[in-house]
Amino acid sequence: MSDTILIIEDDPAILLGLRMNLSKAGYRIRTASDGHEGLLELAKERPSLVLLDLMLPGVDGLEILRQVREEDPALPVVVLTALGNEKDKVKGLDLGANDYVTKPFGVSELLARVRAALRTASLGPALDPTDILRAGAIELHRDTRSVQVDGGAVDLTTREFDLLLFLMERPERVLTREQILVNVWGDDYEGTDRTVDNFVSMLRKKLQEDPDHPRHMRTVYGIGYRFVP
Repeated sequence: MSDTILIIEDDPAILLGLRMNLSKAGYRIRTASDGHEGLLELAKERPSLVLLDLMLPGVDGLEILRQVREEDPALPVVVLTALGNEKDKVKGLDLGANDYVTKPFGVSELLARVRAALRTASLGPALDPTDILRAGAIELHRDTRSVQVDGGAVDLTTREFDLLLFLMERPERVLTREQILVNVWGDDYEGTDRTVDNFVSMLRKKLQEDPDHPRHMRTVYGIGYRFVP
């Protein structure tokens, strides 16, 4: 069964365009044209993703997002924001929106954002929400974005840290190179699977005494990687 997207948008032309393009891409579509109707649709049936305009009559998008996050923290929400409306975009992200698209937007960008949010949701939530993650001699601190091995600081680049965090948050899960690339580098990054391999190799050299015999970042041949705590 195809993913269901609930579109909450009060502009009839934008709503029609979204419905047509997302339907053409294979998604099942439900719609609401104001905030009250949007909340009613959410109560009827949980969608796979919500495409949410922030400037809505009745109940505004920020209030809908707040209620969604209280009741269903895992439901992917991509917000639609007006060009230059930086304040609402930041508020939306602070309330837990997964991503945003600025109006006017291109169809290809919108579809890319939707695919990325759905792929991230399919991985499930991070298993360990604590500030400090440990695996053997490795200790990762989320709050300070720092890593130690046997108590000594390890200098990681921003991307290396993000990759290690992504893997450590999902212990024992087999993650494809595509999943890693999209979630660490972003859906619009034009790198290849080899990018992931190179960064894993660099992490192994920085974090392990014997990188040729990896203890934690295990290769799943033909698929990707699995982090073994």
